Amino acid sequence: MFDLSVAHLHDKVMTEGDTRLKNVLRRRSGVALWRQIAEEIRFGLAAGLVDAAGKLPGEMALAARFNVNRHTVRSALKSLADEGVVETRHGDGTYVISTPRIIYPLGRRTRFSDGVGAQARSKRGVLLESLTEEADRQLATALGVSVGAPLVRLQTLSEADGVPLALSNSWFDAVRFSEMAEIYRDCGSITESLRRQGVDDYVRQSTTVEARHASETETDRLGLSAGAIVLVTKAINTDRNGVPVEYSISQFPADRISLTVQSDRDWF
Repeated sequence: MFDLSVAHLHDKVMTEGDTRLKNVLRRRSGVALWRQIAEEIRFGLAAGLVDAAGKLPGEMALAARFNVNRHTVRSALKSLADEGVVETRHGDGTYVISTPRIIYPLGRRTRFSDGVGAQARSKRGVLLESLTEEADRQLATALGVSVGAPLVRLQTLSEADGVPLALSNSWFDAVRFSEMAEIYRDCGSITESLRRQGVDDYVRQSTTVEARHASETETDRLGLSAGAIVLVTKAINTDRNGVPVEYSISQFPADRISLTVQSDRDWF
């Protein structure tokens, strides 16, 4: 299998981050300078800003790099420290906090609880919103229904040990899965919700993955800070007969989770 963490997934993100460190801050842009610097440092962590021990340049060096005063740099570092990205060691400087990511496999049978497995003591899914929508062309193609057909959309948050790991929007045929929202609200599991409506097993037909900055909504729902990177998956699941049962778009915080694609012959 291969890793789809932020360090491996998208060369463009890394190249962009390396270039951004050399850019002048966007003054009078309406975005506080300290927040912009926090974002630049985040990119710099991936682009080689820290030394072999994980230590950042000192405040004076960072202030000179960004052409700001040390107070502005301190505000940026405090924001990153509050998020758990860095820590300041008294008398020794600021270091990146090395925290293990959850390894989440993408395979023929991708399930959140099974994927997280023993890496967390508790797992749960929370229903944030449920809507009935008409299928546009993209959704109709993914789910094998007619354009305009009624769909159930669930927005859910998946957590492990109380930490948000995935924000998802999932669409289902509203005729076949009319009770999807009520059942999910009760059990907090897509797999169990499908099982209660007659789908005892389903498999992953396809998954695409990309990396980008988190939107404002994703930042809020996932508890991220400005400039955070999310890994975005778009997936289609089908029943035993190959009929699509779910189309989903999910966002995973890149600093909390690594997506791994299983090299299963049945998967490719």
